[in-house]
Amino acid sequence: MKRGFYTIMAAQFFSSLADNALLIAAIQLLMQLSGPAWMVPLLKFFFTISYVVLSPFVGAFADSMPKGRVMFITNLVKIVGCAMLFFYEYLTAPGWSPYLTVLIAYAVVGVGAAAYSPAKYGILTELLPPQQLVAANGWIEGLTIASIILGTLLGGALVSETVSGQLLALGLPLIDSPAEGAILFISLSYIAAAVINLYIPDTGVDHHVPHKNPIYLVRDFSHCFSLLWRDKLGQISLATTTLFWGAGATLQFIVLEWAQQALNYPLSQATMLQGVVAIGIAAGAVLAAKMVPLKRSVTVLPLGIAMGLIVISMVFVTNVWAAIPPMIPVGGLPGSLAFP
Repeated sequence: MKRGFYTIMAAQFFSSLADNALLIAAIQLLMQLSGPAWMVPLLKFFFTISYVVLSPFVGAFADSMPKGRVMFITNLVKIVGCAMLFFYEYLTAPGWSPYLTVLIAYAVVGVGAAAYSPAKYGILTELLPPQQLVAANGWIEGLTIASIILGTLLGGALVSETVSGQLLALGLPLIDSPAEGAILFISLSYIAAAVINLYIPDTGVDHHVPHKNPIYLVRDFSHCFSLLWRDKLGQISLATTTLFWGAGATLQFIVLEWAQQALNYPLSQATMLQGVVAIGIAAGAVLAAKMVPLKRSVTVLPLGIAMGLIVISMVFVTNVWAAIPPMIPVGGLPGSLAFP
């Protein structure tokens, strides 16, 4: 692999690590504000809505300039969102709900993440020859999964009594709560990613975008979207992954609440169970890559049914040692399902 590929991997790791740790810190912030329980899942909604709203435009934006610069700019957007979370008290106008300020700040981070994604994948086709793209994508996906695992665990550790107590003991200005200490620490990961982005090489590709008209971009995106839905295998892929990620986003919050209700775990310990699920996802993805060729990708669909049955069985679990064994396949089955 070219040296620039490893720079891209490092930038992706720190950016994704911060994304996943920040979710836990944002949940902790809402809990500190005594926000209603239904507010917590809205964090994911506000984060991911940018992927939907901006989908016709982020590809053209990623192609309009060197990808390293795009990744740098989008990381700066994430840093702005992180700063808005940290200073939410000062950004909340009189009569304005602080909960809404937190949600909007997290949505800004989502805007950066949505614009970041096409750049991190697009640069691989510019930097590497075709015969290395499959291996390169595997490395990027594997590193992303590792960052999800470590980011979730990092977020849980930062809001735990032990680590947050040590951060508060430093007496840093403006840090009065575990969530604020965690957000400040996580912002350093975004800054590290942004600095690394500056060292991503310019591939020399022409970045002239033939069409910048928003109306054209929406029409072109709609045309491609309809083509995929009319294709038989495209239908299966879109429908399955849509349902999968929708269920996964829901389960991410249900696991946290279930761990508190069934196992009496605080948020910092409940995130460890999410880490167990992420380990299963990594294992499932590796097995799928080795055992499921592309032409037989549809054969993994029954795994989704098995996953649903295992999730249902979790309602009978009241002990952490009984929870861990089924939670690994809860991650492994979707890992084997989604990647093919």
